[in-house]
Amino acid sequence: MNMSMDETLKGFTNYFKNSLNITNKVKDLIDQPLNTKISETPYEVIYTEDRVKLKHYKVPEGIKKKVNVPLLVTYALINRETMLDLQPKRSIVKNFLEKGVELYMIDWGYPSMKDKYLTIEDHVCGYMDNIVDFIRVRENVQKINLMGICMGGTFSAIYASLFTDKIKNLITTVTPTNFDTKQGLLHVWMKDLNVDSMVDDYGNIPGDLMNFGFLLLNPARLMLDKYKGFARNIDNKPFIENFVRMEKWIFDSPDVPGETFRQFIKDLYQKNLLIKNQLIVGDRRVDLKKINIPVLNFYGKNDHLVPPEACDKLIEEVGSSDVENVCLNTGHIGIYVSSKYQNVFVPKITEWLSERDSFKKV
Repeated sequence: MNMSMDETLKGFTNYFKNSLNITNKVKDLIDQPLNTKISETPYEVIYTEDRVKLKHYKVPEGIKKKVNVPLLVTYALINRETMLDLQPKRSIVKNFLEKGVELYMIDWGYPSMKDKYLTIEDHVCGYMDNIVDFIRVRENVQKINLMGICMGGTFSAIYASLFTDKIKNLITTVTPTNFDTKQGLLHVWMKDLNVDSMVDDYGNIPGDLMNFGFLLLNPARLMLDKYKGFARNIDNKPFIENFVRMEKWIFDSPDVPGETFRQFIKDLYQKNLLIKNQLIVGDRRVDLKKINIPVLNFYGKNDHLVPPEACDKLIEEVGSSDVENVCLNTGHIGIYVSSKYQNVFVPKITEWLSERDSFKKV
């Protein structure tokens, strides 16, 4: 049906009124103070090695420790661990502390060109192992609990295979371990990626380049829908503050050391060596059957980066019989920042660790 001239003019008038209304709301928003700080939970940096730091979050006075064995969190090399302490009322870090879990977390820092030759071995058998030993001595324990996120979960599975005697319980979250899947577009793209050319040209892989690639995986949702949501909630101050916090985290993207990226793509995405127990780290073969400790494995049903098929097979391949998959009806980041799953994620982990907790001095 053709619109009349009056209807057309009315449509344009309403459009410009709405645009002006949004503009005025943006002006009002800019004129008022916003709290968009991230990573506000107090911590102490207790260990440094090259660019890598270890953060310690101490259980506050008056809260009884529910888990005696300390927990080390290993984040991915892509983006930053601040995502776990993104919002004051939705902080994984704060939730762990309130549940009485002594928390340590690796901050991988920002690689420079001198880091481009660092491999998976350097990160897992070097930095991670040194940090685990440091915590064991500091806490006077034989073993610690280890939790890995995304690529950090892959590192944690590798570590648990090579150094099982130092780990009491393993928790993996949105962790790719089976790369032979076409469920996610990322896995399809990586199969034919000329990673040698990328690393030879760039040295370290720029964080901004990877962010752009991630946006292309789902441009409608990641580049259009979220800004429509911003416009719809322009007069909702808490929403806008959390929106800006998320944007800060997304675009705070360190580069990835070139040789680590090369090995991760070739040996894992393209050859799927980890799940086949054929991955070589340094001069050692990673055998998942050597992981004979309890394993709790979280993943997201709607994860477009690490789909369920990339995660759920881990518990079938480890040597432990004390294993559990937990599939949550959310995406890659929703497990950590969704208010709904804030009430599931940390309580589940805390209860699970508590049931397997025993405190043995060295």
